[in-house]
Amino acid sequence: MKYNFKVSKLILFWIYLFVVFDSNGQNPKISKLVNISDGYAKSHVNATIFRKNSISSYSDHQYVAFYDDDANVILAKRKLGSESWEINKTQYKGNVKDAHNVICIMHDGDGILHMAWDHHGNPLRYAVSSDPESIEMGEKRSMVGVLEDRVTYPEFYKMANGDLIFLYRDGSSGNGNLVMNHYDLKSKKWKRVQNNLIDGEGERNAYWQMCIDKSGTIHLSWVWRETGDVATNHDMCYARSKDKGRSWETSTGRSYKMPINAKTAEYVMRIPQKSNLINQTSMTADNAGNPYIATYFKGSSDTATQFKVIYKHSGKWEVSTVSKRKFNFNLGGGGTRSIPISRPQIVVEQLNNQHKLHMIFRDEELGNKVCLASAFIGGDLNWEIKTLNDISMKRWEPSYDTELWRNHQLLHIFHQVTAQGDGEKIINSLPTKVGVMEVLLD
Repeated sequence: MKYNFKVSKLILFWIYLFVVFDSNGQNPKISKLVNISDGYAKSHVNATIFRKNSISSYSDHQYVAFYDDDANVILAKRKLGSESWEINKTQYKGNVKDAHNVICIMHDGDGILHMAWDHHGNPLRYAVSSDPESIEMGEKRSMVGVLEDRVTYPEFYKMANGDLIFLYRDGSSGNGNLVMNHYDLKSKKWKRVQNNLIDGEGERNAYWQMCIDKSGTIHLSWVWRETGDVATNHDMCYARSKDKGRSWETSTGRSYKMPINAKTAEYVMRIPQKSNLINQTSMTADNAGNPYIATYFKGSSDTATQFKVIYKHSGKWEVSTVSKRKFNFNLGGGGTRSIPISRPQIVVEQLNNQHKLHMIFRDEELGNKVCLASAFIGGDLNWEIKTLNDISMKRWEPSYDTELWRNHQLLHIFHQVTAQGDGEKIINSLPTKVGVMEVLLD
């Protein structure tokens, strides 16, 4: 089955209805699963939310990165619409027992694939493809050569002109700073934009989420953590930049003096410590530049931890409760945790003159299936939740093809059943299939 990359979602709907395939636990009226190969599944290193990105599309091809059971970095490529993958076992490996050590990929405007992998307070591991649209990777290299010894949480973001933004934490949990680099497509060089965008002042660190809107504004939100214990997460803060990260301001336009710290940050919502507030989730912005932050925590009036969206409406920050969960849990401890719910992803869909939010998550109360909560923007957000498959994903967290969504509003989600133990404990698990779940939105 093949289709033109720019085909409308209506035509895609009819194609999907008439195609015959092995659903592998998927509902063919809602989603289609295209498998690639087996991947490491003893931790959720392949399927944790802060992979930016696990999947990336360029031109009419889609690219996926993951670790196999021998810890090799695997790159796969297919023509969009095809179920046939070209697979390359690269020369690189990673510490797959630690779920922090993810692989992140993104194409620049020339089609060169940039990849960072295997980081948890380690020296920078970064390489680029040998040619445009290739999955053969070159030798490991540096970016700017400074503050590259203690890298964690590498993230790529693509600008409209094909330039790239690269974020990472320099330091450690409870004591780290946010570093930002910029890749200039014309010069083919990286430069440092911020040595210390958000300053933990040696006492805390920021766990962030970021997005770039249609106008090129960078939106950044974060929670503070006081120690290595996730229970010390607190508050939600916000900043934005309209000049590729050089200067920053609050949502009301007040300029920040750099670096931003706990005293100068804009607090969009005060959330106490020990509220089961999770870190490193996701955010998005609509065509008007309004930000939406996906998270979860247990509010003062909640009987259990709930998925939430914090957003700005009519000049005021609001919060919407997405879920109606019944059972609570205690979020605490250091390292990767085995949690009954995943961290949520969020996207905003443009429908004629309306916007619709979609949150992707996993919840044990809903059978650990891939779940989608949707609500039209305007007044109160009335959420409808449905499941996209009929199998337990265990400890999977969602990541998706941001470029395919941004350019065509097609939602393709990284799919792999994965285990995860507390504190980087691995679970005895055989390799499981890595694939792409193609979702049909209403």
